Amino acid sequence: MSLPAIQVSETSAQASARAEREKLGKPSHWVHSEPTAFQNPWPSFRKTGAKEMIELIPQALTNPGPTKNAIAQIPIQKPTWGLEAKQVAENAQKIKATWLGHACFLVELPSSTAGVRGARILFDPVFSDRCSPSQWVGPKRFTPPPCALEEVPEIDAIVISHNHYDHMDTTSLTNLLARTPAPHVFAPIGDGNKAYFQSLNIPASRAHCIDWWDARRVTAHVSPTQTVSFDITFTPGQHFTGRGILDRFKTLWGGWVVEGVQADGEAAAAPPPARVYFAGDTGYRSVPSSTDDGPETLPVCPAFKEIGERWGAFDLALIPIGAYAPRRFMSPIHCAPRDSVAIFRDIRARRAVGMHWGAWVLTSEDINEPPALLAKECAKAGVKEGAFGVCGIGETVTVDVGESA
Repeated sequence: MSLPAIQVSETSAQASARAEREKLGKPSHWVHSEPTAFQNPWPSFRKTGAKEMIELIPQALTNPGPTKNAIAQIPIQKPTWGLEAKQVAENAQKIKATWLGHACFLVELPSSTAGVRGARILFDPVFSDRCSPSQWVGPKRFTPPPCALEEVPEIDAIVISHNHYDHMDTTSLTNLLARTPAPHVFAPIGDGNKAYFQSLNIPASRAHCIDWWDARRVTAHVSPTQTVSFDITFTPGQHFTGRGILDRFKTLWGGWVVEGVQADGEAAAAPPPARVYFAGDTGYRSVPSSTDDGPETLPVCPAFKEIGERWGAFDLALIPIGAYAPRRFMSPIHCAPRDSVAIFRDIRARRAVGMHWGAWVLTSEDINEPPALLAKECAKAGVKEGAFGVCGIGETVTVDVGESA
């Protein structure tokens, strides 16, 4: 029996965002009066010059890549999606987040009915071997995906943070968006993304390209008699975009907030709606030196504190921790663990999992340095043990809703 199609509508937050934009005029992250080019509107961002780009070429050409011993230290397992027979009832009212490598997570929100799944959102799916315009050249995976694309369970929404090849992959999206029931896809605003989804023959009614602070409500049938709803909001981040030489900054970038919606008539004893934050790919500050010891007075991106203030707290945050060296070049656009911990605190997350590491060699740090450095930075910042860490590829992290920090 086929289920009804997924429904997407505007939220009250969306109406507020549109009214605020009309009142203030051109948003500060738009370059022009129309959303055709974008910028990071904060002192925390610095554009990289051609000279710095040239300096990186010799390093990229001479990088030997990871050793077999280093790769073996990254655990990989077949995903169970938190649905092992003995844990189904225990995990039903928890958030289940399965890391599928790099920045790809499958998140399932809590279910209010035993035996019926919760809403499922797939973030930045990339199952291809190379994150590149071609599968013949470009960065090649040193760890495989933990399962085949066809083994990913039924999903309701696919969420894209930005259009770089390690976050938006044509082969993966083509296969996922051809499924029945058909998931909807959410991505940043920009003519390039709109044209991209049109090229994949995805109807405009299923491809939603939206601006910072825009929100949509998704309602999906998870059984013949039961629906789930969640709100999804696009939030600011500090990065850039481009899939070629001529389209840099022509589409937007950012993170996403997913918040469960309590069903009408749901028992008062039911847990509060879950809140999950996905940071995508972002920087936090611009470090002027080759180390991460920039002065404490460096300006930081203010967007994360605003996100924390708007939502109050998050049950789970998925935050990048890798692809950060050399810092003078990468710091405006990628987090080192020190920055990741700062974002964790700014957004007021209770739990977090580090991502954006362990799949491709994109920068010069050792492939196993990000999680080790994250542990040191958490200890230094006084983050409670176990609140912010990493998991294995294919592992499912379960999180109670509203649990104490």
